[in-house]
Amino acid sequence: MTAQQNDFSQGSIPRNIMKLALPMTAAQLVNVLYSVVDRVYLGHLPDSDSLALTGLGITMPIVSILMGLANLCGTGGAPLCSISRGRGDDGEAERVMGNAFLLLLILGAAATAFFLALKRPILYLFGASPDTFPHADGYLTIYLCGTLFVMISLGMNPFINAQGFGRTGMMTVLLGAVVNLLLDPVLIFVFHMGVRGAALATVFSQALSAAWVLAFLTGKKAILRLRRENLRLEAGRTRRIVSLGLSGFFVNLTNSLVQVVCNATLQRCGGDAYVGVMTIINSIREVFIMPVQGLTNGSQPVAGYNYGAKLYSRVRQSVRFSVGVTVAYSAAFWACAMLFPSGLIHIFKSDPDILAAGVPALRIYFSMFLFMSLQIAGQGVFVGLGRSKQAVFFSLLRKAVVNAPLTVLLALWMGADGVFTAEAVSQLVGGLACFTTMYLTVYRPLGRLADGEESL
Repeated sequence: MTAQQNDFSQGSIPRNIMKLALPMTAAQLVNVLYSVVDRVYLGHLPDSDSLALTGLGITMPIVSILMGLANLCGTGGAPLCSISRGRGDDGEAERVMGNAFLLLLILGAAATAFFLALKRPILYLFGASPDTFPHADGYLTIYLCGTLFVMISLGMNPFINAQGFGRTGMMTVLLGAVVNLLLDPVLIFVFHMGVRGAALATVFSQALSAAWVLAFLTGKKAILRLRRENLRLEAGRTRRIVSLGLSGFFVNLTNSLVQVVCNATLQRCGGDAYVGVMTIINSIREVFIMPVQGLTNGSQPVAGYNYGAKLYSRVRQSVRFSVGVTVAYSAAFWACAMLFPSGLIHIFKSDPDILAAGVPALRIYFSMFLFMSLQIAGQGVFVGLGRSKQAVFFSLLRKAVVNAPLTVLLALWMGADGVFTAEAVSQLVGGLACFTTMYLTVYRPLGRLADGEESL
């Protein structure tokens, strides 16, 4: 695919978005299989008594933070590359990418050292018990040794997608996921490695994905290449990358915060079984929210390119299309969650106690899923157009300001059900606030500008 073919100022907006979104959605779905497949296999270990699955769930806040650091660089740098490409400045786009890559390496090394040194107190703080700690520790220790592989794969793949190479970006995660899918049962069941086998399979597969990403970005097929001379931190670019990427980081950080609060609260209200239920629900959410995120990520390069080219009518068209498809998909998933909750839970665990607790919890948790998808769509617009402050604010609002405090308060009144109700309320409040703000401050004002005028 040539640079001319990747000119998003030409052709159908829906086609341009779907050309990126479909492989990116597939990539997102495949990517989430890394952890979800681990949980499926561990949930069906003989005589596990849910402890392996629960132990893995306790490590998820740390994994979420590491992914957030990768998103800080990826979602912070990739939209800036798209905007620079739209302005015809490929040199600046390459400098942004090199800056982001070096920042990613520094953050990854620092995070690895930090969590390895403090993993025991952190895991107990995050809801581990004496029974689940060995499982959580076994998984996390190996996973942390492969942190840089995970971060390179996740953090640099957006720079492939931003150039319009959606299929190549999909292959990044497809390669790793297939290897992970094959290695998981071998290491977990054949070699009897349990959670350590799941972690080792993930690290090895992510190493292959990282190698694929670097091979492409340094190769001849890339429009924007990762060059040695651009591997340096420059204050201005780093500040812009971090400022814009904070949205993606805070999404993961606040998710981590809420997971910690939820796990600790559920441990107090219902014990390890309810922590296991939350692990299952989070796994279902990760799978079903990926198409929304894939569509949003697919629209960002298109919107950012046209925004940089001052083609505001095409920016508005991209917003309308992505929001419309998001709403339709989210409504379909909501119906599935309401009608077939036991079937979804059964994929991970067949234990009668887990099913009895999980079915009502799942229905409560996903009751306002439609509004959560509106927030993702709204934040995607902010990020795609470089509006970092708004994106960061709404990331914090839903999770840190609404969800976390409500989890504690409602649990005092409703017990474990209060934890899941708090999530539903936060989806409603955060989704309406974010989408309404995006409409009033971005979509409508762009409609008052003619193509070619100076931006807002």
